[in-house]
Amino acid sequence: MKPVLQLALDFVDLKRAVKNAEAAVEGGADWLEAGTPLIKSEGLDAIRELRRLFPRATIVADMKIMDAGRIEVETAAKAGANIVDVLGAASDATILECIQAAKNYGAKIVVDLIAVKDPESRAREVEGFGADYITVHCAIDEQMEGKDPFETLRTVAGSVSVPVGVAGGINSETAHRALEAGASIVIVGGAITKAIDPKEAAGTIKKAMEKMVAIPTMLFKRGSEAEIREILEQVSAANLSDALHRGYVIEGLRPLFQGTRLVGRAVTVRTYPGDWAKPVEAIDVAEKGDVIVVDAGGVGPAVWGELATHSAIQKGLTGIVIDGAIRDTYDISRLKFPAFTRLIMPNAGEPKGFGEIGVPVTVGNQKVETGDWILGDDDGVVVLPKSIATEYANRGMDVLEKENRIREEIKAGSTLSQVTELFKWEKK
Repeated sequence: MKPVLQLALDFVDLKRAVKNAEAAVEGGADWLEAGTPLIKSEGLDAIRELRRLFPRATIVADMKIMDAGRIEVETAAKAGANIVDVLGAASDATILECIQAAKNYGAKIVVDLIAVKDPESRAREVEGFGADYITVHCAIDEQMEGKDPFETLRTVAGSVSVPVGVAGGINSETAHRALEAGASIVIVGGAITKAIDPKEAAGTIKKAMEKMVAIPTMLFKRGSEAEIREILEQVSAANLSDALHRGYVIEGLRPLFQGTRLVGRAVTVRTYPGDWAKPVEAIDVAEKGDVIVVDAGGVGPAVWGELATHSAIQKGLTGIVIDGAIRDTYDISRLKFPAFTRLIMPNAGEPKGFGEIGVPVTVGNQKVETGDWILGDDDGVVVLPKSIATEYANRGMDVLEKENRIREEIKAGSTLSQVTELFKWEKK
C-alpha cells in the first residue's frame, strides 16, 4: 500500500484535538487516530466528531482493547471508526472476537504489539487470525528511556504480509527509517501535535516520507545517555522540575546574576563552615564541563571567590553551586561564570582542609551525588539524579514541547485557562 501518515491525536481535550487535526490534514496527514487519552477523556463522541468534520478520512480508534472485544469494536465502528485497535497482549479469544465484530460492522482491525514479549511470533499468529493491520509500538515511557521501535519493526515487517504500522517518537528525521524498515503506516503524535505549526510539521514529515530523506529537527527527539547534556541545554529548570513531578529543586539558592545558565555533572564537596580548601581542591579533581556542588552547611564565611573562579574557568568547568557563602561577586559576575549561592559576604574563612570530595552531600533540601546532573538558570537549581537522568531529561524535553504548543494557542487569541480547560479538569 502507498505509505500513510497517521496522526495520533493523544489529547484529553476534543477542541484542541480537532484544531490540530484540521491543520495536520492541510499539511498532508492521511489518517486520523482518536488516541487512547482522547477516547478515555471524551468517550466515543471524539470519534463521532472526527467523522462529522472529516467525512472522507480514515478514522482509527485507538481503543487498546483487552477484553469485551465484540462490544468495544461494535461501538467504535458505529461511532464512525474505520479501523479499531486491539492489543496483541489480549487473549486469542478477544482478538478473534474483535476481528469477527469488525467484519459485521464494516470496520478493520489493527493489532498493537505494545508490551508483547515476542512480537514476531505474535504478529504471525494474529495475521493468521485475520487481522488487517499490525502496529509495532514503542511506548511513550520506553521512548523516555531512549528506545525506538525500528529493530522490532524490521523483524515484524519481514515476518508478515499484512501492512505494518509503527509508532514511537517518530519525527521528520526518522520517518524515512520507518519506511526503510518495512512500515506502510507511519504513526506520528508529538512531532505534529506539539509543533508550533502543526500544518508545517505534518508537511515536513510527509515530504521526508516521499523523498526518503531525514529532515533535521531540534525538537521531538528522545536521546540516550550520551545526549543528556544536549537535551538539558535546551530545557529550563522549570521544565525539568515539572518533569520530575515538581521535585528535586534546591531551595534557598539563587543565581549570582541574571541570565545565568548552568548545565553539568556534579562534583560534590563537603566542607566545614569557612574552610575553602576542599572547594578549591575540587577544581583539580573536576573535568571539563563539570559543576562543583558544595555543602558548606548553609552558613559563612565565604568558601569561593574570584581566584577560585579564574581557576575553574581555566579548567573548563561550567559553574559552582554553594550551600554557604560566596564573595567577590562583582568580579565573578563580570566573568559571567554561573554561580548559585545561599549567602554573599566579604569575609573568607581559612583553608584548613577539613571535609571530603566526591561524597554524597545535602545541599539545601536535596541529596546530591557526584555524577548527578545539575541544571540551573534564573529560577534556581534542579538536581537530576544520574540513575534516572536519561528518562527525565527526555521528559523535560516533552514538557518544553507541550508548552511551545500551548503558547501558540494562546497567541492565536485564547488564554491559558481556556486552552487547558482548567475548570473541566479541576478535581471534583
